[in-house]
Amino acid sequence: MDRPALADFLRRRRELLRPEDVGLGAGARRRTPGLRREEVAALAGMSTDYYTRLEQQRGPQPSEQMVQAIARALRCSLDERDHLFRLAGHNAPARVHRADHVDPAILRVLDRLDDTPAIVVSDLGETLVENRLAVALLGSGLGLAGNERYQPWRWFMTESEPAKYAPEQHDRLARAQVAALRSAVGAAGTGDRRATELVADLEANSEAFRALWSLHEVGTRWEDHKTFVHPELGRITVDCQVLHTTSQTQALLLFTAPAGSEDAQKLELLGVVGQQVFSR
Repeated sequence: MDRPALADFLRRRRELLRPEDVGLGAGARRRTPGLRREEVAALAGMSTDYYTRLEQQRGPQPSEQMVQAIARALRCSLDERDHLFRLAGHNAPARVHRADHVDPAILRVLDRLDDTPAIVVSDLGETLVENRLAVALLGSGLGLAGNERYQPWRWFMTESEPAKYAPEQHDRLARAQVAALRSAVGAAGTGDRRATELVADLEANSEAFRALWSLHEVGTRWEDHKTFVHPELGRITVDCQVLHTTSQTQALLLFTAPAGSEDAQKLELLGVVGQQVFSR
């Protein structure tokens, strides 16, 4: 770990960013250029003290997961992300077909969505980044371990994931989950360890998954119509628009409702309800 170089890189990247670059309001006049340390810490999901110590050359070596979170918060390019990993004493992640590093163009769009629930997911259904309204609508999909981080696994292995959606849509959404996973597995090939282990786990432990997997349905969804069941606001029907990256390995999902509709009003209320129900 190169503490001086790491601290210098973090500070310079932070100073290059403006609040509007990451979806924050400009607020009061700033004494220094760029983002504040507490803003970067919040974007990375860590304490301000932890991040500050890294910039002051006195923090512990951050984990690979933490370095990935910092790279996202600072909107690093792939080259910058790899450099950050090396400064932190880790090998840079391989630039394979599937990457955890969120596509910068997709991330810029997400940063500007203040009034629309939106998330970025991988082709295997892992949530890579989410905005506050998406968390208020669905709960957070970040910070999960093992195969639990993939939505298809949560759909077939837990009761809480399907419970977020209207019961009459469960059959259709289950088939869509499996078809999308089949498409991702086919595109990645047999050498994709993550996909192979995920499918093996589901086949071994879910009869419902095995039945749908045997149908060999394939499909990538570009849009959808979903009804969520929110713990406090009840049913919310939305249009789900999907923006894929060129590689098809990541997608930005936006949940909207017609202006003036009851569902649109409920989406607006998410900003008030916030994450209260998920923090109990």
